[in-house]
Amino acid sequence: MLSAFFGGTLLAYGGMVALYQGLERHYKQVWGSVPSVARRRSLRGLGWLALGLSFATCVLGWGWAMGPVGWFGQISLAGFALVMLLPYAPRLSIWLAPAGLLGWALCGLVL
Repeated sequence: MLSAFFGGTLLAYGGMVALYQGLERHYKQVWGSVPSVARRRSLRGLGWLALGLSFATCVLGWGWAMGPVGWFGQISLAGFALVMLLPYAPRLSIWLAPAGLLGWALCGLVL
């Protein structure tokens, strides 16, 4: 169950990051250039996919009774973390998602 919590939260955070990077204004804020239309669409699609995988992780970990409730909590937690990081460290907010997923995978191998 702990793995489902961390996995769902990290996937929700990664989905939120991809969705906000799919917006031209935020992409330009972080990288200093305007993204192509194809890149914006792919980032948005990746964001929705990650949110869907986060939902699936929560339902698999907690069942249909508590999974959707936990998923909404994880989305709130991920969104709050992202909103707190954006004004101060926008590039850190980008690299935190893959680093967290790597750490989650490594902990899964060790445990």
